[in-house]
Amino acid sequence: MRTADFQFDLPQDLIAQLPAAERSQSRLLVLHRQQRRLEHKGFSDFPRFLQPGDVLVLNNSRVIPARLRGINAKTGGKFEILLIEEYAPNDWLAMIRPGKNARIGTEIIVQKRSAESGGPKTLATVLEKSIEGNVRLQFNGGDIKCRLGELGEMPLPPYIRRDHEVADDKERYQTVFAKPPGSVAAPTAGLHFTEKILAEIRALGVQICFVTLHVGPGTFLPVKTENLSEHKMHEERFELGEETVRAITDAKKSGNRCIAVGTTTVRALESVAAQNAGKVNVHAGKTNIFIYPPFRFQVVDALLTNFHLPCSTLLMLVSAFATPGKICGRELILSAYAEAIRERYRFFSYGDAMLIL
Repeated sequence: MRTADFQFDLPQDLIAQLPAAERSQSRLLVLHRQQRRLEHKGFSDFPRFLQPGDVLVLNNSRVIPARLRGINAKTGGKFEILLIEEYAPNDWLAMIRPGKNARIGTEIIVQKRSAESGGPKTLATVLEKSIEGNVRLQFNGGDIKCRLGELGEMPLPPYIRRDHEVADDKERYQTVFAKPPGSVAAPTAGLHFTEKILAEIRALGVQICFVTLHVGPGTFLPVKTENLSEHKMHEERFELGEETVRAITDAKKSGNRCIAVGTTTVRALESVAAQNAGKVNVHAGKTNIFIYPPFRFQVVDALLTNFHLPCSTLLMLVSAFATPGKICGRELILSAYAEAIRERYRFFSYGDAMLIL
């Protein structure tokens, strides 16, 4: 398939810049795949589509304040840094702008978010540069990971425009169930949930469990190859624990459904199944699985997700899920997206939700 097949026109005013006032106030577009039928609901209606014995799997990775600002220690030039992955204490892979000015050996003074912030001065030194333009940074002045709350900003995606950080972002660009820190982008399908909705779901006899997939900046990157088969997918670290494996295995044996919240959850579950003859097992590692039509899903039976960027790997994944094992899912998803645009659903990270049954 071609990347251009996943293009669509989106009015700019439908790109949500702020979250809904209340998480549960988001809208929900429900796609019934077999009947090719759409329903317009509110997210508070989501539990009505669940059944006793279902397993709901969410990604509980916590977003870190991974965006740093700094100045060149020699020239005073400004840099913006996005941390990607920690190799060891104070040793990080990062994206940096402007990359051309970040030569090996460049020393960057990391700026504090406020003049009142205490603590030692933090210096980052460029150790290496990759072919892709990423850099390896060595920090000093105390463990940078422990000081991100003081130094860093929430790494909002580039289509959310901010002159400065909005106070709500720190709380709202985080799921209510987030635990292990490590993501540089939120698993946004989970942003709609409140503790009240989670309690309502449990009361239905639905088991809620978690995977941990640390979302990387590659989630924002467009597919640049003409043919999908030539695209190199980014790697992301994830863990699938014993409790979740047992819940999914038992549900499958009983004929119940595994419902994934978010494309990151799908990638984790289907990555493990692809390596284990269609079954899930305890796993910790990385995945670079690229899911696009005509992918055959082995674990996930239903998917809750947001509305995605044109020509993105996430749009390709939901297109594959719309008609598993076939190539015609793109047409079904783009038709649903056209309906969402007509009905003025909000798109992307702070936008509304879509449930594919």
